[in-house]
Parts: sequence; C-alpha cells; structure tokens
Amino acid sequence: MEKRQKRGKFVLRAIDDTNIIPDRYVFMNNPAPAISPPAGIGDHKPANQAVLDWVHEVEQLTQPENIFWCDGSERENDFLIAESLKQNVLIRLNEKTAPRSYLHRSNPNDVARVEQFTFICTPTKAEAGPTNNWSEPAETYSKLQGLLKGAMRGRTMFVVPYIMGPPDSLLTKIGFEITDSKYVVLSMRIMTRMGEIAVKRLGHDPKAEWNRGVHSLLDVNPERRFICHFPQDNAIISVGSGYGGNVLLSKKCLALRIGSYLARRQGWLAEHMLILGVESPTGKKHYVAAAFPSACGKTNFAMLIPPKHFAGWKVTTVGDDIAWMQIRDGRLWAVNPENGYFGVVPGTSCKSNPNAMKSIERDTLYTNVALTDDSDVWWEGKDGAPPKHAFDWRGNDWTPDSKEKAAHPNSRFATPMRNNPVLDPHVEDGNGVPISAIIFGGRRSDTMPLVFQAFDWEHGTYIGATMASETTAAATGAVGQVRRDPMAMLPFCGYNIGDYFRHWLETGKRLTKPPLIFHVNWFRKSADGKFLWPGFGDNMRVLGWIIDRCEGRVGANESAIGHIPRLQDLDLDELRGVTPNQMRELLNVNAEEWQKEISDHAKFFESLGSVVPKELDKQRENLAARFKS
Repeated sequence: MEKRQKRGKFVLRAIDDTNIIPDRYVFMNNPAPAISPPAGIGDHKPANQAVLDWVHEVEQLTQPENIFWCDGSERENDFLIAESLKQNVLIRLNEKTAPRSYLHRSNPNDVARVEQFTFICTPTKAEAGPTNNWSEPAETYSKLQGLLKGAMRGRTMFVVPYIMGPPDSLLTKIGFEITDSKYVVLSMRIMTRMGEIAVKRLGHDPKAEWNRGVHSLLDVNPERRFICHFPQDNAIISVGSGYGGNVLLSKKCLALRIGSYLARRQGWLAEHMLILGVESPTGKKHYVAAAFPSACGKTNFAMLIPPKHFAGWKVTTVGDDIAWMQIRDGRLWAVNPENGYFGVVPGTSCKSNPNAMKSIERDTLYTNVALTDDSDVWWEGKDGAPPKHAFDWRGNDWTPDSKEKAAHPNSRFATPMRNNPVLDPHVEDGNGVPISAIIFGGRRSDTMPLVFQAFDWEHGTYIGATMASETTAAATGAVGQVRRDPMAMLPFCGYNIGDYFRHWLETGKRLTKPPLIFHVNWFRKSADGKFLWPGFGDNMRVLGWIIDRCEGRVGANESAIGHIPRLQDLDLDELRGVTPNQMRELLNVNAEEWQKEISDHAKFFESLGSVVPKELDKQRENLAARFKS
C-alpha cells in the first residue's frame, strides 16, 4: 500500500521482513509466550465496529498468536495472575504480610520514564513547541509500523478497554490499549476503571471519541524504545519498554499529554496535580489542587495526617497525581481520572506516609523493590531494621553491607484507591469537587520560602510557569540539578507550552471565583545542608494558613514575590525542632538569590523562543521592578 497517514488508524504498508523484531527473553518484563484462556475468558468483544476494525488492523500488523479481550472481571484477573506466576512475570509475596500482592522486576535498562524517547507527533513542529520532542506523524507511523510488524508473533495480544474519570462525569474519557504485556493488563486493572464499564460507555456510535493506544514490549531494547503521541488522532503508540509511565497508556500519555491537548480544545484543564480535601473541626470543607514534580511528595501531601495539635481536622484524598478541571458557576471543579495510585516506594514509611502504608498492605503490585527471604518486600526508608539478607531489585543477593541499593530509587507500587483509609467520599462524584486553592511546589534547597501567595491569577500563572525543582530518579538523566518545570507539566504537556500558558491565562479570565494560588517548598536547607522544615504531617501548618487565606481570616506580609505569612500567622504550637530563627530563614526572601532567580526566569523564557505570552514577560519585569523599589 501507499505510505500515508490516516486519522485515527494505522495504515499498513509493505515492509521488509528484516525489520521483524525477534523474541528474546532477557528479564521478567520481556515477552512471555501466548496463553490459552479457558472458555468465557478473553472473548468479550465490544459491539462498536470502529474498535473491531482498529483491533483487526493491529492484529494484521503485529500477527499475534491469539487475541484476549479483557473484561476486568475477578475471574479474568485470577487467571492472568496465575499465568504471570507460571511465566515468571510476577513473584507471589507472603500472603500473611502482603495478601494478594506481587512483585515484578523490570529490565535494568527500563526503570523510569524516558523523556528523550517521548515524542509529540503533530503536523508542524510549532504545534509541539520548544519543550517537546517532535516527530512528523506520517514518518513516525511508518517507523513504528516497521517495528510492530510481526512483533507479537507467538504472543497474546490483549485488548484493554478502560475509562479515565468517574463513570458519570462529562470529563470522563474512553480508551482502548492493545498490549502484549500481562504486567500492563494487571496494572491497568488497578489504575483505571477497566473492562465492561468502558465498552458500555462507548456504545455503538462509530463517531464516538476514544483513545487508541498500542503497546508492545518488542525486545525491551533501548535503541527501539519510543513513546509517541498523535494528538490530532487521539492515538498513542509505545514500543520497547515495560516500565509503568511508558506503557500504562492511560496515565501520563492519555491523562496528561493527550488530555492537555483535548483540554485546550474543549475548554478545560488537564493538570499534573493531586487533589485533597481539608475539613475543619466545625465541618467547613475546602478542596485544594497541588502540582509537584514526580517524587517531590505528592502522595505524602495527598494523604497527609495532621499532627495531634490539629485534632478535629481531617484531610481526605481525591487523587494523588492528576486533576481534570472544568469551569462551572465561575469556579474550577476537579475530578481525579485515575482509579489507583502509582507511587514511588523508597522513603515511604509509617512516619512519612502512614496512609500510603495502609493502602499498600494488600492487593498491591510492586515494581523493582527488594524481596526478603520470607517473601516480603523491602525498600530503603521502610520502617524497621533492614533485613540481614534479601534479593535486590535485580534479583541479586543483598545485605546491609552491599554497595548497591536494595530497591531501585524509582521503584513503584500500584494499588487501588479503595485501599486508602482517607479516600474522599466525593471521589466518584462526576461533577467533581470545587477548588479553593492551587499550590505549586518543587524541591529547592534555597531561594524559595516555605510558602507564599500569588497576588492574583495572572501572577499565579507566572509562578507556575517559572517553578523549578531539583531533579529526582523519577525520570532518566542527572539527579539534583535545578530544572524549570512549568506547573510540573514540562514532560507532560502535549502541545506548545506557550499555548499552554495562554490557555491558563484565558481560563483565569473565565473564572469569577478563581482559586487562590500559592507556592510551597518543603525542602529548603540550612547552610550546613540540613532540612529546615520537618515536612510530612507538619505540612498541615502551611495548609492551615492557606485555608485561612481562602477564608480571609489571617494576615500576611506583602513582599516582592507575593504574600508571605508572618510568624504569628502560622500555627506553630507544639512544633518541635524548629527554632524561631529557623522559621525566619524558612520565610526569608534573599534579594541576591532572587536576582539570580529572575535572571534564570529570563533565560528560561528566552530558551522557549517567542512562544511566551507577553503577560508573563510583563510579570517578570514587574517582579524585577519590585526588588528595585
């Protein structure tokens, strides 16, 4: 056939058989042989002809031994787990200490998101913008089809229907992911509302909106690892990886990269934000959305337990990673599109996040943690003494004297949100929850105070657009470097970042009751390199001030960067280990550091070319002028 692009579908073309990817069995996440399900499992086809045609087309291309149509049932899940155990895709954990939980080890070359191999495929490079890797759609389709040709020979092709969002929400999106990985199927069952619910939501309409996602492990070779998004086609193709963020196509791929594109076109916001509820002892409740880069404490904050001093206050979790927000009655209303949590494990403990520990006690799929001799899991930072012997995340012998980490720094848990003991009662409300405040925050050892409030929505957009964080192990690359990460969306915005900023500014104009915007920094350090703020549950003291500001009942000092609390504005009673001088340092705005910060803002905007809206350039000029006045 002719080489061409066709919206929403793969177009097959002739290709040399030399491009067929061979099967290799290198590690646990590499392809396993096809499975033969019993009658009644794997045969629940949808009635939508557009889906059937698309699946048939991918079948013709990848040539699997059989097709497994997922329905999300318990019987199906039990069968897939049993097969995964037989084929060493999973290791069963101790039923007493970790009931119905399993360990998966990914290939050592495949342990994090790969931003350098992640592409936005739009007709023009300008549409993808300066922060995305761009690839021409027709050429990319052709290259990926070459990699996928015959790639599932001898394997089972799973078709995973799912929805993102509460079943009755107008924002909810439908997706179908084709994959040759049982690990992906089992993870998608945790992270999405998967199965018949999506088939019913889609119905028979051949013109209905739904996302087409194709994933194949190939041979898990980094040289053939690509995660490609086609926004105009509402399509995603991922090859060569078995790691969560690259292959759970519902998550960063649909919920953020494709989602942000759809949000701009349809007039809503798709954001890399947690959503939590805060209820006072009087019963007054607010909801807050917060954007932190990966591995900077989102899950901890989303499941925060107030210290004893805040008796009667309750914090509940709507979501720990992604917020979809629409405008209604002049304000923002948010839903969590996910059905589970895919959190970073190292550092998670009963001290740092008791609710997360309770959430992962059962029904959890772990990736790249250590395995103890009694078939339990362990990671650096877990409660109690390290085991005397364990098998590390690669499967090698490990002891406390080993030079290597037992768990990979980016090891993960996937667990159903129903396990969360503080799950918000409105998490399934299709209308969403009303947002009173938006918080931006990153990991900064200096410059940024503990908390400050933006002057208005436009200033808050500038704060979000220039936010930065010291990099972590959640993505490949150097660790510890300060990187600008606008709204924590740098790796996830599916279109031109300048248009994304403009969409934020335009959204503000449509709001008559906009949420207040804040910036926080839990990670500021003293001159001797020690953290000044205890964090964890004591972050409630900052959250309390934010809620007080939303209700207009507490003061602040006006500084060049925004409103900063005075010591008397924060509830610091019974706060241990932080002196008044340390609090002053935490809230200090160092003019010299900020001169460099403003210069870095300018350099960042310059690096984006001419896409930055003039309103944000003006905000930077005003910020610089306030320091001179």
